[in-house]
Amino acid sequence: MGFGRGKVILLGEHAVVHGCPAIAVGIERGVTAEAVTAERDLLRLSPWDLALGPNSNGYEPLERAFAAALAMYPSRPPLEVSAKVDLPAGAGLGCSAAIGVAVLDAIDEVLGVDRSRKALAAAALVWEKIFHGNPSGIDNTMSAIGGVALYRKGDELRPLHSNKPLHLVIGYSGEPSSTKEMVALVDRQLENDRERVTKAFAGIEVLVRNAKLAIEAGDHVALGQLLDLNHTLLSSLMLCTTKLDDMCQAARRAGALGAKMTGAGGGGCMFALAPKRDEALRLRDVLGEGSFVAEVTA
Repeated sequence: MGFGRGKVILLGEHAVVHGCPAIAVGIERGVTAEAVTAERDLLRLSPWDLALGPNSNGYEPLERAFAAALAMYPSRPPLEVSAKVDLPAGAGLGCSAAIGVAVLDAIDEVLGVDRSRKALAAAALVWEKIFHGNPSGIDNTMSAIGGVALYRKGDELRPLHSNKPLHLVIGYSGEPSSTKEMVALVDRQLENDRERVTKAFAGIEVLVRNAKLAIEAGDHVALGQLLDLNHTLLSSLMLCTTKLDDMCQAARRAGALGAKMTGAGGGGCMFALAPKRDEALRLRDVLGEGSFVAEVTA
């Protein structure tokens, strides 16, 4: 059985695309997949009831991504891959990367390919490029490896360590988000007002570096404050919706140590940091339908 985790970017999204560091976590909710030999190549996805073949020129990104994945295995029988997706699509939780990692993991298993999780993460970047054009690489890396890590594009993943788990409550706004469109939005702002956007990126980088120290020290009060500041900087780049802002504010009023949007923005998800598990469960009820608790160990 192949598996790809979902991910949450704690701090640093968008700035990471432009060379700044980011901190991300892998969560245990994600995508499972199984591959079997068959009469023709086919990818099935539930609960969406989708079945499609590989097509490198297809309109549907999944067709093109599936074709790119299969092209990595030049000598093979036809394969049918069935994937069960337990993440909302277009919500900032790395759904496309989790599908890619799970699909490649399942194909590796049925073909007897021995590949490390690190190598699996690198292979899944091919899949991610179909969906996002210029991905940072953080989604596919965290999906394959998990944990808590500092990431900078082009560098090795740097795992972070702490004896204090992170209690995250992830809430879905119900608004779809396109990473490709949001990255392009920030690119346009950078082109039109480089000084303003560069200052925002520099501020985000400072927050990321301080958050690394807070995580390692187990200082979640300080981490929560840094999350709130990162949310403000992302809002200044026009990435946050009214619904996401309202959810973050509701979580803070209910006792969250900090809350912010996560992922590309323009919709998708936010998350709140709770001081302990029972508080996380209470915040889940505050954030309502579609929210869930993720406990992450660094």
